[in-house]
Amino acid sequence: MSSSPAPAAVTTSPHATEELEAWTSGGLGTIRLNRPRALNAMDRSMVEAMDRVLQDWEADDSVQAVVLYGGGDRGLCAGGDIRAIATGTDAEAMRFWSAEYTLNARVAAFPKPYVAVMDGVVMGGGIGVSAHAGIRVVTERTMAAMPEVRIGFSPDCAGALLLAQAPGELGTHLALTAGTMSGADAVLCGFADYYVPSDLLPEMLAALENAGADAADTVAKFAVEPPAAPLAAEQDWIDECYAGADVAGILERLDQRPEAAAGEAAQAIRQMAPFSVAVALEGIRAASREPDLAKVLQRDLVMAERMIGRPDFREGVRARLVDRDRPVWNPSELAAVDPRDVAWTLAL
Repeated sequence: MSSSPAPAAVTTSPHATEELEAWTSGGLGTIRLNRPRALNAMDRSMVEAMDRVLQDWEADDSVQAVVLYGGGDRGLCAGGDIRAIATGTDAEAMRFWSAEYTLNARVAAFPKPYVAVMDGVVMGGGIGVSAHAGIRVVTERTMAAMPEVRIGFSPDCAGALLLAQAPGELGTHLALTAGTMSGADAVLCGFADYYVPSDLLPEMLAALENAGADAADTVAKFAVEPPAAPLAAEQDWIDECYAGADVAGILERLDQRPEAAAGEAAQAIRQMAPFSVAVALEGIRAASREPDLAKVLQRDLVMAERMIGRPDFREGVRARLVDRDRPVWNPSELAAVDPRDVAWTLAL
C-alpha cells in the first residue's frame, strides 16, 4: 500500500518511531511499517517498538481494534533485516530472534480484533506479524512465502505450524522449495481469511476506523471470492510426493512424476541448503505432531541458535542478498546430512 500521512485527528503512540508508525483514531489502533526502501524489513528496534505498542493497546479500552499494513507500494514486510543479522554477532542475532518470537506470540494471542493487510510482498518475519493475526487480508498483489531454506536457515516465527496446518502437503512443498503463494493460495493454505481487491484497501481502512469490535464484519464487506488458487491444481501430486519423513524420498518421488511442475520443484529443492531443507521438513513434522504455538516458537529459538552456529546462514545471505552468486553449502549434498544433527538442531 502506498504510504500516506497519518490522519490529522490522531493520538500517536509514545513507542512509535520513524520506521514503526503507530497511532489511534476513532477506536482503531494503526501500525504502519515505514521502511519502504528495505521493503519494510524489521530490525530489532522496530520489533520491540511494535511489541510495546501492542502491549499498551491491549490494556487501553479506547482501542477496540488494530490494523497493520506496510508503507510504500511494494508490500507489508520482506521479513527480518537479514543482512544486519548476518553481519552482527551471534548474541545480537539471538536478541533479535527472541524479541521477534515474543512479538509473534503477542500477535497470535492479541485479545482484540487485529487486521493484518498482507498486500504485496509478505515473507518470513512479515508472515510472523500477520498470518498469526485474527483477521488476515490478502489481495491480487500478495506474494507470501517462508523462503528461509534459500539462505541456509529454516522457517521460523512459528511458520512451521502454519505450514503443517496447510491442506495435505502443500505446506511441506512451500517450505522445501521456498515457494511463493498468491493471495488465493494464501487463503487455500490457511495463511489468510479474506481476499480484498487492492484498490479497495484505502476505503476498507477508512471504514475500520469506526468499526470497533465489528472489524471482521467490516473487512468481509470488502472481500470478494478469490480466484482459483494455482496450488489447488497441483495438490494431488504434491500430496503424493511430499508424504514421508525424509527429503531423499521426496526427491525420488518428484523425479518420477510426469508433471513439469514436479520436476521444477525437485530442481528448486536441490538448489537450497541441504541441511536447511532437512531441518525444515522435520520442523514441519514436529509442528504437526504437537501443534502448539508456544512450543513451536520455543523450538524456533533453539533452532535459530543452533543454525547460526553453522556456516550456511551467513553464506546464504552473502550469496543470495549481497554478492548474488551461487552459495557453497556445507554439507553440499543431502546424502551428507546427518539425521542426528537435524534432530539435535530442533531438540528442546
